[in-house]
Amino acid sequence: MIVCRPQATRHVHIGALAPPWLWFNNTRMNELTRYPLLANIESPADLRRLPDDQLPGVADELRRYLIEAVASSGGHFGAGLGVVELTVALHRVFDTPTDRLVWDVGHQCYPHKILTGRRDRITTIKKKDGLAPFPSREESEYDTFGVGHSSTSISAALGMAIAAQRLPGKDVGEPRKFVAIIGDGAMTAGMAFEALNHGGGIEPNMLVVFNDNGMSISENVGALTKMMARAMASRTLNSWRERAKRAIPKQSFLGRWFKRWEEHAKGMFVPSTLFEELGFHYTGPIDGHDLPQLLHALRTVKELPGPQLLHVITTKGKGYAPAEQAQIEYHAVGPFDPQAGLAKKSGPAKPTYTDVFSDWLCDQAAADPRLLGITPAMREGSGLVRFSKEYPQRYFDVAIAEQHAVTLAAGMACEGAKPVVAIYSTFLQRAYDQAIHDVALQNLDVTFAIDRAGVVGPDGATHAGSFDLSFLRCLPNMLIMAPADENECRMMLSTGFQHQGPAAVRYPRGTGPGAVLRPELDTLPIGKAELRRRGHGLAILSFGAMLAPAATIAAELDATLVNMRFVKPLDESMIVELARSHAAFVTLEDNAVAGGAGSGVAECLAAHGITLPILHLGLPDVYLDHGSREEVLSMAGLDLPGIRNAIRARFPQLGALNQASA
Repeated sequence: MIVCRPQATRHVHIGALAPPWLWFNNTRMNELTRYPLLANIESPADLRRLPDDQLPGVADELRRYLIEAVASSGGHFGAGLGVVELTVALHRVFDTPTDRLVWDVGHQCYPHKILTGRRDRITTIKKKDGLAPFPSREESEYDTFGVGHSSTSISAALGMAIAAQRLPGKDVGEPRKFVAIIGDGAMTAGMAFEALNHGGGIEPNMLVVFNDNGMSISENVGALTKMMARAMASRTLNSWRERAKRAIPKQSFLGRWFKRWEEHAKGMFVPSTLFEELGFHYTGPIDGHDLPQLLHALRTVKELPGPQLLHVITTKGKGYAPAEQAQIEYHAVGPFDPQAGLAKKSGPAKPTYTDVFSDWLCDQAAADPRLLGITPAMREGSGLVRFSKEYPQRYFDVAIAEQHAVTLAAGMACEGAKPVVAIYSTFLQRAYDQAIHDVALQNLDVTFAIDRAGVVGPDGATHAGSFDLSFLRCLPNMLIMAPADENECRMMLSTGFQHQGPAAVRYPRGTGPGAVLRPELDTLPIGKAELRRRGHGLAILSFGAMLAPAATIAAELDATLVNMRFVKPLDESMIVELARSHAAFVTLEDNAVAGGAGSGVAECLAAHGITLPILHLGLPDVYLDHGSREEVLSMAGLDLPGIRNAIRARFPQLGALNQASA
């Protein structure tokens, strides 16, 4: 076991930093005196040419640069600060990109991007045509595996190691190394343990760096977290143990007794037994901010055969005091003044859809004691903070375990509870089999509150909620709703909760049009659409958040406008009536066109033997790049000009259609 004494926390002196707008207006690091080491690192090869004693200076400059860059442009913050020394050490010890570094989630990859040729573009991250928010194979050869969801790194690195060992010509000469860097939050997901179980059985030459900081986006939960907390506490024990070993002769009776006690105590205080029983040789825990210790440990495990696990203890937000003290708030940030820290939010003029859900959940819980709330490690993002405080005995954070969250809800429903699973659209994809097999097939009473549906924006394709209507619509027993405004969202949540069976309400990120919220827990008649405007010739059938631009277009074209509300079941009587009185349809949704709500309308018409020109507008059959929500909608042709142009291009005879239907 490699042991180190904790170092005193070091903080960057923010008062010495220039305002970000004076520094990051330039595209290159032209003030070499401010970052003399970092300015000359264009690739990890430059880093490897430096002597070890200069690496702490590189880490200090990298941390200061990261603080200024993210303060200037916004982005993921705390996780990157926590792995500065680790990133420097990994690129120093391993011959990247020949050796493969596989990062988990990617929140922690900003220092990696800075050291791998993207330093001068780091402020473009998450912006249109800028750097991707997470590792991207298309962006750099140093990004060996694209990632946006957690707990994939061990599986990916294991697959790479197997391919290198088994395919002819893949591992000629010096065998390349494969390193997965995974956080303790990501280690709570079952997929990570599936990979450890497999890897320990086939014994590939690979390294798992276990970055243990006690956090994911919010505090980690569960039994594994408690075990890791014992490892944190064991740093004091380790310090005492090392002093005792130096004082007691190894071959004495007391020395032999101490050795036996040490092996027994090791399993009590650190998680070595767990990982070694899975077949990984465990080293640690070591201080992840002590570069000499990191370099020594990495060089040691690099030469060891078989599966290795290095346990590194770090601090999220390291080096920037506000981020260390408020790790949740500084996980991801907008632009801020690094001298003052994050400004207090004044709050939006109108509530977000997440706020609407948060208030509804507490109101519904007060009205029905059967309600239980579940989140897979997204308490803040999904709006369960208030619920967790007001109803702690009915609140369940299951860690990063989406599959477990859904089947847990199914089990609760079997015993008469009415569980509500609060989950992002992109994360529900990870529990698709459970939604089918454990909930829908058994027609269990589970409500899915699906946040971040449709276009999300800066986090890119990995986080876009592009597919939920398509993959849920084909499930028997599933009730699916998409609100056009905030009050409709509240009513749909009540409707889904009161419905006997599985129900899903999918709503977008951010604010809506500003509808007045009614305090009652009113419901909607299931499967009934709302006619918003009676026009001629053309009928626009809008699903969810696209109603606002649809209303503008309908007024311009004197078209009929329907707020469909329900994706399943569709209001078939409304569709058939409109098909008989209109010459053409347009369906509009912020979901993939393939298999989406518009496809349901076409299937309905076909089932009734109705042939009608129909234009489906939605997300195209590509993965859309990152940018603001408005920019991504424009890329998809779902902004006002895009919708208008698409309709006019498909129906150039709109004037004639209106006359024929009048």
